[in-house]
Amino acid sequence: MPTSFGKRARTRQKFSKGFRRHGMPAVSRLLVIHKKGDYVDIVCDPSVQKGMPYSYYHGRTGIVFNVTQRAVGVEVNKVVGNRVIKKRIHVRLEHVRKSRCNELFLRRVKENDAAHHEAHLKGESIKTKRQIPGPKPGCFVSGTMEVLEPAPFVESY
Repeated sequence: MPTSFGKRARTRQKFSKGFRRHGMPAVSRLLVIHKKGDYVDIVCDPSVQKGMPYSYYHGRTGIVFNVTQRAVGVEVNKVVGNRVIKKRIHVRLEHVRKSRCNELFLRRVKENDAAHHEAHLKGESIKTKRQIPGPKPGCFVSGTMEVLEPAPFVESY
């Protein structure tokens, strides 16, 4: 049982890279543009110790609220007792990646805008609200009667 309670205590597996994945991150990871309101995933890179968030935030998704030269401010929801607190932390770019959590939503918004534009040109109005799928259509089930009987017992000795 460990007795120390440092910032990286009990993170041997959490802050470790996979086989043949060691080394510094690529430059392209630093060149990604983050804007306020973007969803980002906090994934700690153990090869970079600067700007690493506390282990609780590893794997969490948050919203960017501040952008600086080398870091971004991320707002993450944290459950404390019976309430949810919005925690604001600053994380270096090496430990952040763009989230794909709202990809489907953004695609749907784009499709709805295109559909509204086409309908506006035609002078029509359309409904883009998603409909709940109704019950499956009815069908008749027919089959032949099959009587199941146990197989006769045969002694084999």
